[in-house]
Order: sequence, then C-alpha cells, then structure tokens
Amino acid sequence: MNEQKRIFATDCEGPISKNDNAFELTSHFIPEGEKFFTQISRYDDVQYDVVKRDGYKAGDTLKLIVPFLKAYEVTTKNLMDFSAKNVLLMPGAEDTLQFLRSIMPCFIISTSYEQYIRILCRILNFPFENTYCTTLNIDDYHMTNDDKKRLKQFRKEICATPLIRIPENATALTDFAERHQKIIKRLDEIFWKEIMQMKSGAMLKDINPIGGAEKANAIKNIVAKTESTSSKTMYVGDSITDVECFRLVRESGGVTISFNGNTYAVREAEISVLSTNNIIVAIIADVFNRFGRKSVLDFIDNWEKNNLKKFSVNPSLQDKLRKLFPKKLPRATRVTPINREELAAESSAFRKQVRGNKAGRLG
Repeated sequence: MNEQKRIFATDCEGPISKNDNAFELTSHFIPEGEKFFTQISRYDDVQYDVVKRDGYKAGDTLKLIVPFLKAYEVTTKNLMDFSAKNVLLMPGAEDTLQFLRSIMPCFIISTSYEQYIRILCRILNFPFENTYCTTLNIDDYHMTNDDKKRLKQFRKEICATPLIRIPENATALTDFAERHQKIIKRLDEIFWKEIMQMKSGAMLKDINPIGGAEKANAIKNIVAKTESTSSKTMYVGDSITDVECFRLVRESGGVTISFNGNTYAVREAEISVLSTNNIIVAIIADVFNRFGRKSVLDFIDNWEKNNLKKFSVNPSLQDKLRKLFPKKLPRATRVTPINREELAAESSAFRKQVRGNKAGRLG
C-alpha cells in the first residue's frame, strides 16, 4: 500500500485574500449595507456560538442576506462582475499556492460564494475542482413585488437597531443586555417566521453555506478521495467558520494554524501566525510535508531565522523570507492555555490592520 500523502487545505478570505466578499457585496448593493451586514454577522455569531440554534452553522450569514440581495435586483452577473473588480490578494498567497501544489495536494475550503471563488481561481491559476464553496444560483429565484417591498422594510428596520453587543463568555441569551435580547428575538421573528412564510423563504431553505460542519465535511471528503487521513492534514483558517474544521484536524493529530485569526480561530488552533505575507504558511507546510506534525511544533517552538536551515526549510523560501523580513520574522507562536487569550487579542488587533477594520472585526 502506498504511503498516505500529506494534505494542505486553507480557508480563502483571510489567508488567501483580504476580501470579505459577502460584506463587500452587501455594502455595495444594499442601502446602509455595511451596518446591515455587520448586524446580521453578529446575529450569526449569536445563533452559532451562544444560542446554538439547532441546525445552524457558522457562516449562515451568507444565506440570510441572499433574499435582500435579490430584493435589490442583484444578479449572478453582478456577483461575478463585482468580484472580478475587487479581488485583493494577501501578499505571497499566489506564490505559496504554486509552491505547495508542486509538493502536495492542495485545497481551498471557503464559505464564500462560488462566483467569487471562480474569479479567484482564475487569478491564482488554481483548479476550481479543488475548492469547496457556497453554491448560489440567485437568478433561479423569482421574487414578487410584495416580497421585495417587505424585505426592504425589514432592511430598514434592521439598520435602525443598535449593533448587537456580545458579552464576553456569553452562554445564553439572558447574558445579553435587555435591549439586545429584544433585537435578537426580533431577528428570529424576521428570519425564521416572517421570511420563511414568504415565497423568498425558499432561499433560506435551499442555500447551504460551506461553514462550520460543512467545512469539516469538506476535510472528510478530501481525505477520502486522496486516500489519506485527517492526521496527515494541515488546515489554515481565521474565523468562526473554521472552528469545527480546526477541531476535526486537531483532534485527529493534524496541524491547525490561525492566520491573522480572530478570537474564535485562535482559541481552536494550535499555532497562531501574525503576518503581512503568506509565505510563512508555505514554510510551515513545507516542514509538515517532509517531517510531519511533531517537527512543525518543534519548529514553531524554535521559531527564529537561525533555525530555518536546521529544519531544512526550502532554500528559495528561506531567501524570500529574509528579503521580506530582514530584521524580524513574523510572529508564529504555539497556542497554549496560558497564552491563548493574550494571543487572541493580539491576533484580532493585527487582523484589523491587515484586512481593514471593517472586514477584520467580523466573526
């Protein structure tokens, strides 16, 4: 039997691009779209992480906003055209993917809409068949004028409410301030009662964002078709949508990396990376591919320029790293119970610097 191959899999937005495509689409096509998306994103975090709504996945924001995009006449062509004009790659991401594809099977697992991922694959010359993303056939849905009118009224109502504040370590709705409890309950009514009773409710039933459990399922599918295992997998992510994927890979004995991650990501990953360039991912994956998990953890525990040769890092990657960071290497740290909260705070702040405050603050 052939030796099982090691696998590289990564989230898209954050590690590969600086975009939050759904946030940007909503901001562009929907009035007061920034606030609208931010409120829905926070509601998403509440449903997944606090209330733990049955059947709800992290990243389901991407289905909740679709009826509103449709109400404001957004088409598949709009999605493709807007995405094509606004892709912003993370520096080093293209080189990282090209290098890693030459040494191991590589996959992108993204909550993003298919239209954005197709555009990104064209730019990166990455095979679309090696991606998992959210299918959205928005042109297939017919929306009545009555539905459009009601959805636009809901949009105004949602934008008129204060942004939900999620208390630290909240475990139940009662942990929230009373006015925020009322907002959450009203959003429950809008999405799970009123819209579901409309013809547009079909969108909430049909669309299945690739987040949370679906990302973990993608890893299971990848290891099956490559005849490998989760223990041979390295996964890179940065947000709440990666939590279940992190857990699966980590508990299986693979390697998990938070790349400029938010609090949710850092708390679940084994390694936290803070970097303005993606080359550090290529370097860690190179060590993982040749030597495995234990060597990666030893490498991170001894993360300094003098040890790059010791761990046999690819010479061309060493040269690039030194040119990009002549004085000090990017931060790469093993996450432990002792440093976890401090790293989460540092990473969340750094994330906003790299991706911009608006995208960086989203869950």
